Amino acid sequence: MESGLSRCYRHPDVETGIRCTRCEKPICPECMISASVGFQCPDCVRTGSGTGHAAGANQPRTIAGGRVAADGRFVTKILIGINLALFIAVLVAGDRLVDELALIGYAYSPALGEVVGVADGEYYRLLTSTVLHQEIPHFVFNMLGLWIIGGQVEPELGRRRFAFLCLISGLSGSTLAYLVAAPNQPSLGASGIVFGLIGAFAVLARRRRYDMRPVALFVGLALLLTFTREGISWEAHVGGLVGGALVTFALVHAPRERRRLVQYGSCVLILALDLGIVLARSAALV
Repeated sequence: MESGLSRCYRHPDVETGIRCTRCEKPICPECMISASVGFQCPDCVRTGSGTGHAAGANQPRTIAGGRVAADGRFVTKILIGINLALFIAVLVAGDRLVDELALIGYAYSPALGEVVGVADGEYYRLLTSTVLHQEIPHFVFNMLGLWIIGGQVEPELGRRRFAFLCLISGLSGSTLAYLVAAPNQPSLGASGIVFGLIGAFAVLARRRRYDMRPVALFVGLALLLTFTREGISWEAHVGGLVGGALVTFALVHAPRERRRLVQYGSCVLILALDLGIVLARSAALV
């Protein structure tokens, strides 16, 4: 039965009886920004239409408590730029750069003439491998994933929290690959981050109370492709998916009174878990 209330212009699933005092668009409690008289919407505050009190002391916030930015793909663009720069470097330098930056647990590299890998102390490979590509189709597919899904997730979390999400997703994907894959099996690509964004998107859709059936279908198809295509590091995909979902759940469900403590504390706990797995695996390999 319909209540007759309007729905928030930013959150169509939320009914509200409050409107922006400037543009009169309906806004929910999450979008309300205190003004000298009544409340204003994030758009009016962002464009400077609001009062000095609203525009200064009360910044519009995302569902996770981050600041609403004019450019919702700022961090996404930086991440794609890093991937592009490294891809060009690989095209110029060739396989030598790939040998130095790809995720390898523990192996002898004929190209370098020495033992290499994370277990040999090259922990940077856990991160460099997440922005490293060697083939054009692989690069293009992952960049499209970052652009499309990142463009949906970043505005919902805010820049800083989105950056933490990408970092932990990539590291969690590398950690599971390091734990399960053969020590001498190389792995590279931003797929762990992309699947972390997929996990984040699913959590956000559930938090917004959207219809989860198309979301579940999307996640299911992504996993189906993961396990049916040859040459795919399913470990990085699954690790990124789980890591991204856990981080996002903590970000959007943290209580308001201790929001930052719970959010960043959860990120630190997941990072500590990844580190513990990496150290235990290294001890087993050496």
